[in-house]
Parts: sequence; structure tokens; C-alpha cells
Amino acid sequence: MLTVPHGVRIYLACGATDMRKAIDGLAAQTRSVLDRDPFAGHLFVFCNRRRNRLKILYWEESGGRGRSKADR
Repeated sequence: MLTVPHGVRIYLACGATDMRKAIDGLAAQTRSVLDRDPFAGHLFVFCNRRRNRLKILYWEESGGRGRSKADR
């Protein structure tokens, strides 16, 4: 479970995302598709075609982080 600080926005990427992408690939997609800065401290949520997996990209002062969740 993530605790979201006050002022942090959550952006949902529309459409399917290739879940094989790692942090760098998701950061590039954040820049090109969402037209946002992946280092701004906001949460960026991506899902796969079947909508049963999520990946969340966020940036902390110590570096980029990614989380994934699969519905089993």
C-alpha cells in the first residue's frame, strides 16, 4: 500500500501498456504520451491490455521507483 502525500497527483495512462517495460521505458512513455515530467514526484499508473495488471511509476529523492500489481 502506498501513502500518497498531499499535493501529489495521480495520472492514469489510457490504453494498454507493454508490461515488459522497466522504469526507463515507463519514464519515456510518461514524457512522450502523457507529456509530463516523470521526475516531478507524481504517480503514473499504467495497465496492460487485459486490465489485470498495473505498474506505478513514481520518483523519490533517492531515485525512481516502480511497483506492479497483478490480479490473480
